[in-house]
Amino acid sequence: MAGDRGLLLLVLSVAAVAGVASAAGPFLSDSVFQVTAGSTGRSLLQARTDCPVNFEFQNYTIITSKCKGPKFPASQCCAALKEFACPYYMYLNDESSSCASTMFTYINLYGKYPPGLFSSECKEGKLGLSCADVPQKVVSTASGGQHAQSSLLAWITVLSVVMSLLFL
Repeated sequence: MAGDRGLLLLVLSVAAVAGVASAAGPFLSDSVFQVTAGSTGRSLLQARTDCPVNFEFQNYTIITSKCKGPKFPASQCCAALKEFACPYYMYLNDESSSCASTMFTYINLYGKYPPGLFSSECKEGKLGLSCADVPQKVVSTASGGQHAQSSLLAWITVLSVVMSLLFL
């Protein structure tokens, strides 16, 4: 009987964590900016996986038309960055991929922005830049990684509820 209660507590804990993670909403992690700020450390020794998003052929006018020098107003630049990057937040937050560094390489190439502009100007909450207020659009990639993660979260939640009902 005590083992059943322990298992039930474990299942409910997993469900609660999954619910909190999904309630936080989409965001761009602060670690996205570390690739442009000259980070050093262990991650340099680890091979990064290829990004499933082809950032080479994206339309960067969303950013370059709104974020202009010489003053680079933070409100306009950050809003433009979020509008461009938020649809890809799942890929950009993956520290094992080259997505964030590739994206910022092209942003800086097309916009000719000073180093660290976005990392120093664009700050919001503890999690990073919130994408909750940015309209999401469908993005095409070589794989369905975002859909797979959403499906996994849904399955974990459903499985947790079913398991808790079985042990009641």
